Amino acid sequence: QVQLVESGGGLVQAGGSLTLSCAASGRTFSRYGLGWFRQAPGKEREFVASISRSGGSTNYADSVKDRFTISRDNAKNTAYLQMNSLKPEDTAVYYCALASTGWGNDLADYGYWGQGTQVTVSS
Repeated sequence: QVQLVESGGGLVQAGGSLTLSCAASGRTFSRYGLGWFRQAPGKEREFVASISRSGGSTNYADSVKDRFTISRDNAKNTAYLQMNSLKPEDTAVYYCALASTGWGNDLADYGYWGQGTQVTVSS
C-alpha cells in the first residue's frame, strides 16, 4: 500500500509561480509512473503532467506545456510540479497519483491518489 501527500498549494497572483510536492510512503515509489492531475470546480479531473518511473521521460497537457515542469526524486520518494506563469484558469485542486503500469494521461491507469492541494490564481 502506498500513500501520497501533496503540499505546496496556495494563493498566487497571475504570472506567479508555485512548486507542488508529492511525498510517498513505502519503499516502492520508483516502481510507479507518476502523474499530476487537477480538478476545477464543476469540471472533470484532467491530466496535467506525468513522468516515467526513472524520471527520464515526461509528458504534459498542451495547456501547461512550457510553463509547468514535472520531476521526481526516487531517493526521497518525492515528486514535484514546478508551475510558472500561472493563469487564473490554472485554479484547481491538484492531485498526484501513481500508476502500476505506464505513465499516461488516462486517470483510469492510476490506482493510488493523494488528497489534493488547492491552487488559486488571482487575476
